[in-house]
Amino acid sequence: MRMHLLIPCGLLAVLASACGATSQASVDPMEPKSGMPDWEMTFVPDLPVGHPPYDRVDASWKQRMGTPYIYFEHFGNYNETGSLIPTLHRELVSQGLKPAGPPFCLFYDDPATTPTMELRSRACIPIGGARSPKAPLHYEVLPEATVVYAFVSGAYPDVPRAYPQIWNFLDRMNWTIDGPIRHTYMVPPGENPEPDALLCEIQVPAAQRP
Repeated sequence: MRMHLLIPCGLLAVLASACGATSQASVDPMEPKSGMPDWEMTFVPDLPVGHPPYDRVDASWKQRMGTPYIYFEHFGNYNETGSLIPTLHRELVSQGLKPAGPPFCLFYDDPATTPTMELRSRACIPIGGARSPKAPLHYEVLPEATVVYAFVSGAYPDVPRAYPQIWNFLDRMNWTIDGPIRHTYMVPPGENPEPDALLCEIQVPAAQRP
């Protein structure tokens, strides 16, 4: 079933499942910026970036590598999930852990069919290697997966408006969504208030239609 996240969302990203295809692209050219927060990265996308109003969004697919991460779990309005990331980052630092990439969130339910208070999501930060964090942090590994992905600029609450272009790509491939959607925010929203300076990667897990 497709997830229609047509409500405003904060920092979003989602977990996905593998569909068993061969990798077409898997590029993570990130380097820390000097003097910047340790989760902020310089990122060069390997696809053209789609811009509002998202009439054109270039999508492709790749085999995503497994990623260890720490997280806070949240039940309720998806608009609240991204606001947990600064607190998550402070707790991570206090436990001596170091981010290994930009923050993301995992969204598991379709808000069109799930009551708001039952919506499950996670605010996440990737870390390097296996860890055993203390409460209130939780640890898990984002599994390897085949995903359809795209890069978009613009205000982060408007990113779901790019989804129809991704649905079109899935249809052409005769694929269906096989899990929740992931958004990774390459630029922390507080650092660059101009929408044109923001960059989000959307990832949608894909599987062959039955």
